[in-house]
Amino acid sequence: MTTADIQPLLSAYDDQMRGAPPTPPAGVTYEQDGPLLRTVGQFRGLVSGPRDLGVDGGALDELIARQRDFFAARGEAVEWKTRSHDTPADLTERLRAAGFVPEERETVLVGRAAEMALWQPAPPEGVTVRRVTADADMRRIAAMESAVWGEDWSWLADDLIGRVGTAPDDIAVYVAEADGEVVCAAWLVFRPGTGFASLWGGSTLAEWRGRGIYRALVAVRAALAVSRGVTYLHVDASDD
Repeated sequence: MTTADIQPLLSAYDDQMRGAPPTPPAGVTYEQDGPLLRTVGQFRGLVSGPRDLGVDGGALDELIARQRDFFAARGEAVEWKTRSHDTPADLTERLRAAGFVPEERETVLVGRAAEMALWQPAPPEGVTVRRVTADADMRRIAAMESAVWGEDWSWLADDLIGRVGTAPDDIAVYVAEADGEVVCAAWLVFRPGTGFASLWGGSTLAEWRGRGIYRALVAVRAALAVSRGVTYLHVDASDD
């Protein structure tokens, strides 16, 4: 893919996705502070903004400090999402100076939904894929995630239950099951008012990796996105 191919995708992402959060579940609110959007009430806070914050120097330091202090007063952890092409260019350094600590790097991937939906691989033998909405299934997903990551992911069940309950048309949750066990799960989050939907999840139990299960979940979500008129699919991917 050339720079000429990438730039339209990046521009669409910057113009449509940044500042256009998904429909929040019950108990989650969005608050504007200048150019920034704060997400409050999740398992941890989130700060996001446009590609160009429009402030620098001391004014930027004050803006950063307000977000840090806001969530500190609530006793909540917070993630500030930055991208490598953001301006001002010293944003990351100023965040570090204010006490923010970088997490592992992620890469923003954007693709055309219609192209991704062309390939429809079947899951491996013995594995079935289905869409779920029941609270019990969300708890099964959280238990699978806890097993994959070796830490408590029970918060995810509450998050998914809240999203499905608040805006069922804006999220589609899928599980891949073998002998009644959830071996992989992933969900598609629509962004009303944009041409995007976001791919989330995808964790797979170790013994089931490398068998094409995640590819099957991408395909079924891409097909749904196309049926809903979505142009682009987006995911924040780890280096793994």
